[in-house]
Amino acid sequence: MTSSKNTGRRNFLNNLSIATAAIAATPLLSKADSFFKFDEGVTVGQIMDMFIKTVPNSPFPNTVDTLKAGSRDIVVTGVVTAMFPTVDVIRQTIALGANFIICHEPTFYNHVDDVKWLQGNEVYQYKADLLAKHNIAIWRNHDYIHSIKPDGVTTGVVAKLGWQQYQQGPNSFVLDEITLHSLINQLKAKLGTPMVRYIGDLTQPCKNVLLMPGAAGGMSQINAIEKHKPDVLVCGEISEWETAEYVRDARAEGQKIALVVTGHIPSEEAGSVFMAEWLEQRLNHIKITHVDCGNSLLFA
Repeated sequence: MTSSKNTGRRNFLNNLSIATAAIAATPLLSKADSFFKFDEGVTVGQIMDMFIKTVPNSPFPNTVDTLKAGSRDIVVTGVVTAMFPTVDVIRQTIALGANFIICHEPTFYNHVDDVKWLQGNEVYQYKADLLAKHNIAIWRNHDYIHSIKPDGVTTGVVAKLGWQQYQQGPNSFVLDEITLHSLINQLKAKLGTPMVRYIGDLTQPCKNVLLMPGAAGGMSQINAIEKHKPDVLVCGEISEWETAEYVRDARAEGQKIALVVTGHIPSEEAGSVFMAEWLEQRLNHIKITHVDCGNSLLFA
Protein backbone atom coordinates (compact mmCIF):
# COMPACT_ATOMS: atom_id res chain seq x y z
CA MET A 1 0.00 0.00 0.00
CA THR A 2 1.27 3.46 -0.88
CA SER A 3 0.98 6.04 1.88
CA SER A 4 -0.52 9.48 1.23
CA LYS A 5 2.85 10.94 2.21
CA ASN A 6 4.61 8.92 -0.50
CA THR A 7 1.91 9.79 -3.03
CA GLY A 8 2.33 13.49 -2.27
CA ARG A 9 6.09 13.25 -2.68
CA ARG A 10 5.64 11.41 -5.98
CA ASN A 11 3.32 14.09 -7.33
CA PHE A 12 5.69 16.82 -6.14
CA LEU A 13 8.69 15.26 -7.82
CA ASN A 14 6.82 14.63 -11.03
CA ASN A 15 5.86 18.31 -11.22
CA LEU A 16 9.44 19.55 -10.86
CA SER A 17 11.27 20.78 -13.92
CA ILE A 18 14.28 18.77 -14.99
CA ALA A 19 16.80 21.26 -13.62
CA THR A 20 14.92 21.86 -10.38
CA ALA A 21 14.79 18.14 -9.72
CA ALA A 22 18.51 17.90 -10.36
CA ILE A 23 19.38 20.86 -8.17
CA ALA A 24 17.19 19.58 -5.34
CA ALA A 25 19.15 16.32 -5.44
CA THR A 26 22.59 17.88 -5.81
CA PRO A 27 23.94 19.97 -2.91
CA LEU A 28 26.88 21.34 -4.90
CA LEU A 29 24.61 22.60 -7.66
CA SER A 30 22.05 24.01 -5.22
CA LYS A 31 24.75 26.28 -3.75
CA ALA A 32 26.21 27.36 -7.09
CA ASP A 33 23.98 30.43 -7.42
CA SER A 34 26.06 32.17 -4.76
CA PHE A 35 29.32 31.40 -6.59
CA PHE A 36 28.72 33.16 -9.90
CA LYS A 37 27.66 36.79 -10.25
CA PHE A 38 28.10 38.39 -13.65
CA ASP A 39 27.58 41.94 -14.81
CA GLU A 40 26.66 42.67 -18.41
CA GLY A 41 29.06 41.21 -20.92
CA VAL A 42 29.60 37.59 -19.86
CA THR A 43 31.94 35.69 -22.17
CA VAL A 44 31.93 32.16 -23.53
CA GLY A 45 34.88 31.29 -21.31
CA GLN A 46 33.17 32.57 -18.17
CA ILE A 47 30.10 30.41 -18.83
CA MET A 48 32.27 27.37 -19.51
CA ASP A 49 34.22 27.93 -16.29
CA MET A 50 31.02 28.50 -14.33
CA PHE A 51 29.88 24.95 -15.07
CA ILE A 52 33.28 23.29 -14.94
CA LYS A 53 33.92 24.61 -11.42
CA THR A 54 30.92 22.65 -10.11
CA VAL A 55 32.37 19.33 -11.32
CA PRO A 56 34.47 17.24 -8.89
CA ASN A 57 38.19 17.01 -9.75
CA SER A 58 37.89 19.50 -12.59
CA PRO A 59 39.31 20.72 -14.87
CA PHE A 60 40.07 17.42 -16.59
CA PRO A 61 43.50 17.10 -18.25
CA ASN A 62 42.15 15.00 -21.13
CA THR A 63 38.62 15.70 -22.32
CA VAL A 64 36.58 16.12 -25.48
CA ASP A 65 34.87 19.08 -23.79
CA THR A 66 36.65 21.77 -25.75
CA LEU A 67 35.62 24.63 -28.00
CA LYS A 68 34.78 23.38 -31.50
CA ALA A 69 34.23 26.85 -32.96
CA GLY A 70 34.73 30.42 -31.82
CA SER A 71 36.77 31.61 -28.85
CA ARG A 72 36.49 31.99 -25.09
CA ASP A 73 36.52 35.78 -25.47
CA ILE A 74 33.28 36.09 -27.44
CA VAL A 75 30.72 38.16 -25.52
CA VAL A 76 27.58 36.06 -25.36
CA THR A 77 24.34 37.43 -26.83
CA GLY A 78 22.37 34.25 -26.13
CA VAL A 79 22.92 30.56 -25.45
CA VAL A 80 21.45 27.54 -27.21
CA THR A 81 21.73 24.05 -25.78
CA ALA A 82 21.31 21.04 -28.06
CA MET A 83 22.24 17.39 -28.30
CA PHE A 84 23.92 17.86 -31.68
CA PRO A 85 24.86 21.25 -33.18
CA THR A 86 23.39 20.42 -36.57
CA VAL A 87 23.23 22.91 -39.41
CA ASP A 88 19.55 23.41 -38.60
CA VAL A 89 20.40 24.07 -34.94
CA ILE A 90 23.01 26.62 -36.04
CA ARG A 91 20.43 28.34 -38.27
CA GLN A 92 17.98 28.50 -35.37
CA THR A 93 20.74 29.92 -33.18
CA ILE A 94 21.31 32.68 -35.73
CA ALA A 95 17.57 33.38 -35.92
CA LEU A 96 17.44 33.69 -32.12
CA GLY A 97 20.25 36.24 -32.11
CA ALA A 98 22.38 33.85 -30.02
CA ASN A 99 26.06 33.14 -30.58
CA PHE A 100 26.97 30.33 -28.15
CA ILE A 101 25.92 26.69 -28.57
CA ILE A 102 26.49 24.19 -25.77
CA CYS A 103 26.12 20.73 -27.24
CA HIS A 104 26.44 17.27 -25.78
CA GLU A 105 27.73 15.39 -28.82
CA PRO A 106 30.29 16.07 -31.57
CA THR A 107 30.06 18.87 -34.10
CA PHE A 108 32.15 17.24 -36.84
CA TYR A 109 31.17 13.59 -37.03
CA ASN A 110 33.73 11.93 -34.75
CA HIS A 111 34.21 11.71 -31.00
CA VAL A 112 37.18 14.08 -30.69
CA ASP A 113 36.05 16.44 -33.47
CA ASP A 114 39.22 15.82 -35.45
CA VAL A 115 38.78 17.76 -38.70
CA LYS A 116 42.06 16.97 -40.45
CA TRP A 117 40.43 14.17 -42.41
CA LEU A 118 37.56 16.49 -43.42
CA GLN A 119 39.66 19.11 -45.23
CA GLY A 120 38.11 19.59 -48.66
CA ASN A 121 34.83 17.97 -47.56
CA GLU A 122 31.93 20.10 -48.82
CA VAL A 123 29.57 19.46 -45.88
CA TYR A 124 32.23 20.14 -43.26
CA GLN A 125 33.32 23.34 -45.01
CA TYR A 126 29.76 24.66 -45.26
CA LYS A 127 29.17 24.10 -41.55
CA ALA A 128 32.52 25.58 -40.50
CA ASP A 129 31.99 28.63 -42.73
CA LEU A 130 28.48 29.18 -41.34
CA LEU A 131 29.83 29.21 -37.79
CA ALA A 132 32.70 31.53 -38.69
CA LYS A 133 30.49 33.94 -40.65
CA HIS A 134 28.19 34.46 -37.67
CA ASN A 135 30.96 34.29 -35.02
CA ILE A 136 29.28 31.42 -33.18
CA ALA A 137 31.11 29.51 -30.47
CA ILE A 138 30.41 25.83 -29.82
CA TRP A 139 31.42 24.12 -26.59
CA ARG A 140 30.90 20.41 -26.15
CA ASN A 141 29.79 19.58 -22.61
CA HIS A 142 29.95 15.80 -22.47
CA ASP A 143 32.50 14.62 -19.93
CA TYR A 144 31.73 17.36 -17.42
CA ILE A 145 27.95 17.01 -17.38
CA HIS A 146 28.33 13.25 -17.00
CA SER A 147 30.74 13.83 -14.08
CA ILE A 148 28.65 16.02 -11.83
CA LYS A 149 27.06 14.14 -8.94
CA PRO A 150 24.55 12.83 -9.81
CA ASP A 151 25.16 12.58 -13.56
CA GLY A 152 23.44 15.58 -15.14
CA VAL A 153 22.21 13.72 -18.22
CA THR A 154 20.82 10.78 -16.27
CA THR A 155 19.20 13.15 -13.78
CA GLY A 156 17.49 14.96 -16.62
CA VAL A 157 16.27 11.71 -18.18
CA VAL A 158 15.02 10.37 -14.84
CA ALA A 159 13.07 13.59 -14.26
CA LYS A 160 11.60 13.44 -17.77
CA LEU A 161 10.49 9.84 -17.20
CA GLY A 162 9.13 10.70 -13.74
CA TRP A 163 11.16 7.90 -12.17
CA GLN A 164 12.80 9.81 -9.30
CA GLN A 165 10.86 7.90 -6.64
CA TYR A 166 11.90 4.54 -8.13
CA GLN A 167 15.65 5.19 -8.19
CA GLN A 168 17.74 2.77 -6.14
CA GLY A 169 21.18 3.65 -7.49
CA PRO A 170 22.79 5.77 -10.22
CA ASN A 171 21.29 3.59 -12.96
CA SER A 172 19.05 1.15 -11.07
CA PHE A 173 15.29 1.47 -10.68
CA VAL A 174 12.58 -0.65 -9.11
CA LEU A 175 9.30 0.20 -10.83
CA ASP A 176 5.78 -0.73 -9.92
CA GLU A 177 5.33 -3.99 -11.82
CA ILE A 178 4.87 -3.30 -15.53
CA THR A 179 4.98 -5.44 -18.65
CA LEU A 180 7.67 -4.95 -21.26
CA HIS A 181 4.97 -3.79 -23.68
CA SER A 182 3.70 -1.12 -21.28
CA LEU A 183 7.24 -0.01 -20.44
CA ILE A 184 8.02 0.42 -24.13
CA ASN A 185 4.89 2.52 -24.60
CA GLN A 186 5.86 4.67 -21.61
CA LEU A 187 9.37 5.20 -22.94
CA LYS A 188 8.08 6.16 -26.39
CA ALA A 189 5.61 8.66 -24.92
CA LYS A 190 7.96 10.23 -22.37
CA LEU A 191 11.06 10.35 -24.58
CA GLY A 192 9.19 11.46 -27.69
CA THR A 193 10.31 8.71 -30.04
CA PRO A 194 7.91 6.90 -32.38
CA MET A 195 9.67 3.55 -32.20
CA VAL A 196 12.21 1.60 -30.19
CA ARG A 197 13.98 -1.69 -30.83
CA TYR A 198 13.73 -4.47 -28.27
CA ILE A 199 14.49 -8.05 -27.36
CA GLY A 200 12.12 -9.91 -25.04
CA ASP A 201 8.63 -11.19 -24.40
CA LEU A 202 6.21 -8.27 -24.48
CA THR A 203 4.14 -9.85 -21.71
CA GLN A 204 7.03 -10.37 -19.30
CA PRO A 205 7.14 -8.26 -16.12
CA CYS A 206 9.83 -5.57 -15.94
CA LYS A 207 10.22 -4.40 -12.37
CA ASN A 208 13.99 -4.06 -12.05
CA VAL A 209 15.26 -1.65 -14.71
CA LEU A 210 18.83 -0.76 -15.61
CA LEU A 211 18.90 2.63 -17.37
CA MET A 212 22.00 3.49 -19.41
CA PRO A 213 21.36 6.53 -21.63
CA GLY A 214 23.56 7.20 -24.63
CA ALA A 215 26.16 4.78 -25.96
CA ALA A 216 27.98 3.26 -22.99
CA GLY A 217 29.48 0.51 -25.16
CA GLY A 218 29.00 -3.23 -25.25
CA MET A 219 31.45 -4.15 -22.48
CA SER A 220 29.96 -1.60 -20.05
CA GLN A 221 26.41 -2.65 -20.86
CA ILE A 222 27.13 -6.38 -20.58
CA ASN A 223 29.09 -5.98 -17.34
CA ALA A 224 26.26 -3.89 -15.89
CA ILE A 225 23.73 -6.58 -16.80
CA GLU A 226 25.86 -9.21 -15.08
CA LYS A 227 26.29 -7.05 -11.98
CA HIS A 228 22.70 -5.85 -11.54
CA LYS A 229 20.72 -8.76 -13.04
CA PRO A 230 17.88 -6.47 -14.20
CA ASP A 231 14.66 -7.55 -15.83
CA VAL A 232 15.42 -5.09 -18.63
CA LEU A 233 18.24 -2.89 -19.85
CA VAL A 234 17.02 0.41 -21.31
CA CYS A 235 19.76 2.12 -23.29
CA GLY A 236 20.24 4.64 -26.04
CA GLU A 237 22.49 2.93 -28.52
CA ILE A 238 24.28 -0.39 -29.04
CA SER A 239 26.74 -2.00 -31.36
CA GLU A 240 24.49 -4.69 -32.77
CA TRP A 241 27.14 -7.41 -32.63
CA GLU A 242 27.71 -6.88 -28.89
CA THR A 243 24.91 -6.22 -26.38
CA ALA A 244 22.05 -7.52 -28.55
CA GLU A 245 23.84 -10.82 -29.13
CA TYR A 246 24.65 -11.15 -25.44
CA VAL A 247 21.00 -10.61 -24.49
CA ARG A 248 19.89 -13.09 -27.14
CA ASP A 249 22.26 -15.74 -25.77
CA ALA A 250 21.29 -14.95 -22.18
CA ARG A 251 17.64 -15.57 -23.06
CA ALA A 252 18.55 -18.82 -24.81
CA GLU A 253 20.32 -19.88 -21.60
CA GLY A 254 17.08 -19.28 -19.70
CA GLN A 255 17.47 -15.78 -18.30
CA LYS A 256 14.49 -13.41 -18.52
CA ILE A 257 16.55 -10.33 -19.40
CA ALA A 258 15.02 -7.94 -21.95
CA LEU A 259 16.59 -5.10 -23.91
CA VAL A 260 15.08 -1.81 -25.09
CA VAL A 261 17.09 0.46 -27.40
CA THR A 262 15.51 3.91 -27.59
CA GLY A 263 17.99 5.61 -29.90
CA HIS A 264 20.85 7.82 -28.77
CA ILE A 265 19.18 11.21 -29.11
CA PRO A 266 15.90 10.36 -27.33
CA SER A 267 17.85 8.75 -24.51
CA GLU A 268 19.93 11.86 -23.71
CA GLU A 269 17.96 14.85 -25.02
CA ALA A 270 16.80 15.67 -21.49
CA GLY A 271 20.41 16.31 -20.51
CA SER A 272 20.50 19.34 -22.82
CA VAL A 273 17.21 20.55 -21.32
CA PHE A 274 18.84 20.16 -17.90
CA MET A 275 21.77 22.26 -19.10
CA ALA A 276 19.48 25.04 -20.37
CA GLU A 277 17.53 25.22 -17.12
CA TRP A 278 20.73 25.07 -15.07
CA LEU A 279 22.00 28.13 -16.93
CA GLU A 280 18.67 29.96 -16.69
CA GLN A 281 18.93 29.89 -12.91
CA ARG A 282 22.33 31.60 -13.04
CA LEU A 283 22.27 33.89 -16.08
CA ASN A 284 19.00 35.74 -15.83
CA HIS A 285 20.16 38.56 -18.12
CA ILE A 286 20.96 36.22 -21.05
CA LYS A 287 18.37 34.37 -23.12
CA ILE A 288 18.86 30.60 -22.82
CA THR A 289 17.08 28.35 -25.32
CA HIS A 290 17.04 24.59 -25.70
CA VAL A 291 16.73 23.54 -29.34
CA ASP A 292 15.65 19.97 -30.00
CA CYS A 293 17.81 18.73 -32.85
CA GLY A 294 15.31 15.97 -33.63
CA ASN A 295 16.10 12.41 -34.58
CA SER A 296 18.58 12.02 -37.43
CA LEU A 297 16.89 8.79 -38.53
CA LEU A 298 13.32 8.23 -39.69
CA PHE A 299 11.28 5.06 -39.31
CA ALA A 300 9.77 3.26 -42.31
